[in-house]
Amino acid sequence: MFSPEQRLQDLGLQLPAAAKPPPGVHLPFSFVNVRGNRLLFSGSPKSAKDGSITGPFGVVGTDFNTDQAYAEARDIALSVLANIKAEIGDLSRIAGWTRVFGMVASTPGYTEQHLVINGFSDLIIDVFGRDVGRHARSAIGVAGLPLGFAMEIEGEVEIYQ
Repeated sequence: MFSPEQRLQDLGLQLPAAAKPPPGVHLPFSFVNVRGNRLLFSGSPKSAKDGSITGPFGVVGTDFNTDQAYAEARDIALSVLANIKAEIGDLSRIAGWTRVFGMVASTPGYTEQHLVINGFSDLIIDVFGRDVGRHARSAIGVAGLPLGFAMEIEGEVEIYQ
C-alpha cells in the first residue's frame, strides 16, 4: 500500500509538530476541520519542528525573491501535512487533494504569485503522486496578511472514512 509518510522519508523530508498558535493569540477556529469525507485546512503558515509558527514573515518582492518564496511554500506544505496528520492520524487516509488557495503578500507589480505557490503544489504531487495529489488551485497577491505572514495557503482534501 502507498504510504505518504514513506515517500516523505524517501525524499529526506520530515514533518514538524502540528502548529501551535503564538502565545496570546486566540483562534476561534481550528487549523483542520473534518466534515464527512471532506477535510478543510485553514490558511496556514510555516511551522518549526516544535510546531511554533515561523512565518515566513515579510513581503515577496522585497524580503524574498520568487525562488526563496517557492522554498517557503514547500515548507508550508510540510506544516499543512503535519496538521492534517495530527487530525486524521495517517496521511494515507487522503483520497485526493481537491483545491488549494495561496495568498502571497507581495509588492505592487509583482506577478509571480503562481510560481511561489508552485512550491506547495509541487511538494504535494511529489509526495502523493499525480492521481491523488493533483488539485485545482488559485494564487493571488495581497497587500498584507495576518501577523505579517508573507504567505498563507488553505485548501481541501477528500479523505477515506
